[in-house]
Amino acid sequence: MFSDTHFHFSMVQERTCSDCADILSQMAQRDCFFAMDIGTACDDLPVRKAAVQKAIEGVVPALRPSVQRMIHYTAGIWPDVNAIRERMQQIDILKQQIAQSDGITAVGECGLDHHWNPSGEDGRCEDDFDAGLYDAEKELFEMQLLLAKNLNLPVVVHSRDAFSDTLECIKKTGYDTGIIHCYSYGLEEVKPFLDRGWYISFSGSVTYTKRSRMDDMRALLQYVPEDRILCETDAPYLAPVPMRGQPDTPLFVEHTYKFVADARGERVEQLCSIVDNNCRKLFKL
Repeated sequence: MFSDTHFHFSMVQERTCSDCADILSQMAQRDCFFAMDIGTACDDLPVRKAAVQKAIEGVVPALRPSVQRMIHYTAGIWPDVNAIRERMQQIDILKQQIAQSDGITAVGECGLDHHWNPSGEDGRCEDDFDAGLYDAEKELFEMQLLLAKNLNLPVVVHSRDAFSDTLECIKKTGYDTGIIHCYSYGLEEVKPFLDRGWYISFSGSVTYTKRSRMDDMRALLQYVPEDRILCETDAPYLAPVPMRGQPDTPLFVEHTYKFVADARGERVEQLCSIVDNNCRKLFKL
């Protein structure tokens, strides 16, 4: 019932295989139409596929066909410092991985991240980003935009505290097919993305909105037209309220749907149908 346009199956590494099989089983039982396992490293596609397939082996045989149809994969390079510095080699590896695969649904996640938090999981330190690395990060993003363009695939864009530069790279490459995932900007920033044809995906982070900002969040969620809106978990991150603080799973995406649907004045079932239709259109299903 609840499509999930973005989760990391790295959660397989954090849970037992039986736990992952149970999650997949419940997703199938809920009639989940679409779930996308996201790549973040140039060479992680085979490992991710193997992990998912191992989990599927633990699903009861009657549900396995539904799970196989549900899961789709991306391949891309998240902009960590080493990937930026080694971007030429990493892009070559990514191209090889895609060529050797039996098909991916999108390129990404890729993009720009200027959220400086040295003690965080991402280890982003502003001091690392001199002018050369700053420009190289944009180059890595642009190379993946052009790769997606050549492959005629949508792009899953990561953009955090980097609105202007993200838009600049998109305009420079002239490719406007894909998702601004885990959207974290405001109403004015969403307008140029929508004007250029991008889909906007909301994660559990929208449920963290403070009361003082709730009117702004409702205005944003209501502004995004129904033919451009998506929902996601970004599991194992950003578990929505009331699950905040727990490792996220695709089963929790229902809480994001309920929050978004309420803000838009829609029934949850209506929003599910809208997101399903958008997945079909964007990913040519």
